[in-house]
Parts: sequence; C-alpha cells; structure tokens
Amino acid sequence: MKTAASLWRRRVALAVPALFALGVGGTLGWSQEPRRPARNPAPGRKATGRVRIHRPAGPPTVATGRRNARGEPVRVACSSCHATRPPRPETRRSEDLDRMHRGLVVRHGDVGCLACHDPGDYDSLRRPDGISVPFQEVMQVCGQCHGPQTRDYRHGSHGGMTGFWDLSRGDRVRNGCTDCHDPHAPAYPRVLPVFPPRDGRPSEGAHGDE
Repeated sequence: MKTAASLWRRRVALAVPALFALGVGGTLGWSQEPRRPARNPAPGRKATGRVRIHRPAGPPTVATGRRNARGEPVRVACSSCHATRPPRPETRRSEDLDRMHRGLVVRHGDVGCLACHDPGDYDSLRRPDGISVPFQEVMQVCGQCHGPQTRDYRHGSHGGMTGFWDLSRGDRVRNGCTDCHDPHAPAYPRVLPVFPPRDGRPSEGAHGDE
C-alpha cells in the first residue's frame, strides 16, 4: 500500500507542472485580465512606438446641395434640422422618413435610429445604457451590442491597421469600427474574387503552338 500511495503522489507531482506548461493554469481563474497584444520588438530594440486608434473628427454634417458665395458646398449639422422637429422613436427605415435621409440605406437589425442617436442632442450618440457620448467615441456604442467583435478587437484579431507590427520601428494606427463598417448597414456583402484561383501551372494552350 505504501508503494502504491507513493507512486500516486509522484504521478500528481509530475502532472501539475505539465498542466501549467500546457496553459491550463490560465483557464482556472488565475488570469482573468485579457492579455494585451505583444509589442514584438526586434531583438536588441526597444518598443517605443505608440498604438493609436483612428476616431471620427467630430459630428457628421449633411450636404444641402447648395453653395456659398465662394462656391463651396454648404453642409449643416444634424441638430440644425432635428432641433426643429420632435424625435420619432418609431423610425426604423429610410422609407419611414418624409424629408431628409430618404436615400439612406438602413440594414442594422431591428434597431431604430434612436438606438444609437441621442434624441436630446443629435450631434451626439447614445449608448444602450442611456449615456450620451460624442461621435468620436462611437466604438463605445458599437461595443455594447457587438460583444464578440469588441473582444476580438481588444485582442488584435479584428479590425485593420496601418503602421508597424514591430513597434520598435514606428507607430501603429488601428482602424475604428466606422472606418470599415457603414454604421447604418454594417454587414459586408458577399463577394467573389476578381480573378479565379491559380494552381501555379500554366493552362493548356497558354503559349500557343510553342
């Protein structure tokens, strides 16, 4: 019996380090914070580059179709018109509009305009919890409904970027949600490749009679 017990303890002692080597320890609750993407500096270099998220410049404006005295297109803020009309929570499609935005394509689930736009200030957005945020913080609005995409974005597996993977060589700029997705119709359409796949072998007759 002593021999069997000692053998069992020896197996446990060998198994525990193996579990941690396989990363099981991280799934047991000791590491609850999401891991940040590695900066991956080149050997011998210090990662001094900065990661910046591209954000909208500010509230959008609407083209009026008119030009000023200098011949420049005249654009107005959203609140210029919406301040004169009461909010309509029932509006969900561009077909429901009787004046502005009639050509706007809206395909964003079953949510209405006021699910994202702040009815008290149309130059701002509103999170699902009712907190008003500026247009520059649009990712807060997206993230409260699109949780899996937000998680993947934080871990670096969702969203485009420009700059350097190796931050010892320079800065990196990450796209925000609306850099790639139309906020009113965010789903990408299905597309086909421009050119068919190639297998690396010339097709028959590609060189004529040679």
